[in-house]
Amino acid sequence: MTCELCPRRCGVDRAHGVGLCGCGMLPRVGRIAPHYDEEPLISGRNGAGTVFFSGCSLRCVYCQNFELSSSHRGVEITPYRLSEEYRRLEAAGVHNIELVTPTHFVDAILESFRHYRPAIPIIYNSSGYESVETLSRLEGYIDVYLPDMKYSDNALSSRLSSCIDYVERASDAIAEMIRQRGEPVIEDGLIKSGVMIRHLVLPNHVNNSIGVLELIAERFPTALVSVMSQYIPMGRAEEFPDINRPITAREYDRVLQRLYELGLDGYAQERCSADKRYVPCWDYQAE
Repeated sequence: MTCELCPRRCGVDRAHGVGLCGCGMLPRVGRIAPHYDEEPLISGRNGAGTVFFSGCSLRCVYCQNFELSSSHRGVEITPYRLSEEYRRLEAAGVHNIELVTPTHFVDAILESFRHYRPAIPIIYNSSGYESVETLSRLEGYIDVYLPDMKYSDNALSSRLSSCIDYVERASDAIAEMIRQRGEPVIEDGLIKSGVMIRHLVLPNHVNNSIGVLELIAERFPTALVSVMSQYIPMGRAEEFPDINRPITAREYDRVLQRLYELGLDGYAQERCSADKRYVPCWDYQAE
């Protein structure tokens, strides 16, 4: 079988090799544990039951999870083992099962749900660079979509993520997510269904961020928005002088001002979140 799960459509037989995501067919994971540093309506009091997958279809030079996305750190597990981890997390009392960077393992994830379907919401946390065809296969399985909208400028996405069509593909993907889940449903302070779009503000690229917010306001006004200030130079960021520093208070304030002007609903992260201590430890061990 040739892989066409993401818009790269690399066509690699991942049963016998690795795709552009850097992974074969079996899920590779770096951490499976309760996670408390997401937005309050996701982490709540007991945490999100987060599965951090290795590999990625993008090539973001500044990735905060660079060891997973580009160095492919992690352990391979079977879909059945993945389903058992859902059981373990659910028994621990987490509010949801959060699948982080899951796109290239959709086949295995769907198989894991055949072994065990959690009774708590399933969150699909992705880069936003998705195939509508792949997302359509997830309809009825995913309760909450948590995509990034990284760019409003394809020239920037090409330079920083090796992706010449990010804006179009992410826009189409988010439209499909909203078609599936509709407006957000929040109960007792926790999201149960819907779409929340994340955007990470990059240093020296305020206009890109403002463009993202304007695109969301125009095309996806019912979605929640989470504006994130946690950027710190990681991965290969030191090779790119324009992003080799944290964002400034002035940059962030300009983005937030536009957020409020547009009347978008959601969250704005505090700037103190720009700290390496919030990067998880990749400590998953297979039994």
